[in-house]
Amino acid sequence: MYDLPEEIDVRAEGSLRIITLNRPDNLNAVNDALHTGLAKLWPQLNDDRDARAAVLTGAGKAFSAGGDFAYLAELAGDDELRTKTIAHGRDIVLGMTRCRVPVVAAVNGPAVGLGCSLVALSDIVYIAEDAYLADPHVQVGLVAADGGPLTWPLQISLLLAKEYALTGTRITAERARELGLVNHVVADPFAEALTTAKRIAEQPRQAVEATKRMLNIHLERAVLASIDYATQAEYQSFLSEDFQRNIARLTAGKKR
Repeated sequence: MYDLPEEIDVRAEGSLRIITLNRPDNLNAVNDALHTGLAKLWPQLNDDRDARAAVLTGAGKAFSAGGDFAYLAELAGDDELRTKTIAHGRDIVLGMTRCRVPVVAAVNGPAVGLGCSLVALSDIVYIAEDAYLADPHVQVGLVAADGGPLTWPLQISLLLAKEYALTGTRITAERARELGLVNHVVADPFAEALTTAKRIAEQPRQAVEATKRMLNIHLERAVLASIDYATQAEYQSFLSEDFQRNIARLTAGKKR
């Protein structure tokens, strides 16, 4: 249906699109193929005139466990890949922000790093009781150009956004609900998300799409105010000694 890598599965169910992050053996950690696919996904979904709503979830036990350490190590040493990835990060954020199709996230497990960002950029979020959110970019020495700091100040207090962005602390499902980072904590997030997506798809199209756009204008303005600075800062952070040291430690630990 879509021109995407196998790391992203898109299935049609009538006017719904079921989008699954598809690296279950790696907890849907983001590699180059998945990151590139996410940059390509949102324009294709936007252009799919038969699509009225979408469910976004992860295969297996996780929504997305963040950046694949081997991929992060590649980014540290490959300027061309790093430049492409930074540009794709911008495309992912703006692509989701501008996509006309409502996206309901079914957070079936940990949503870390970019996974956490996808949750923040979704329109309605259901999360499993034992799942959590986290944006640990700073813990490895990176700036989260496409992460929580871009969107959280619109969703929670600035003080709390700073706390979670500067420490990388995990946010439990229930705490995320209390803060307004997710809508509902449920036993079966996919089933609940599917029900809600079907309900949205049954509403008048123009009213739904224009209402989403009206709401997301606030999000887009906030994103555009900081994303160019953020992407430049993230590029520089890949070259920092702190990141180089941390990623060397993390990849060495993985090999053991």
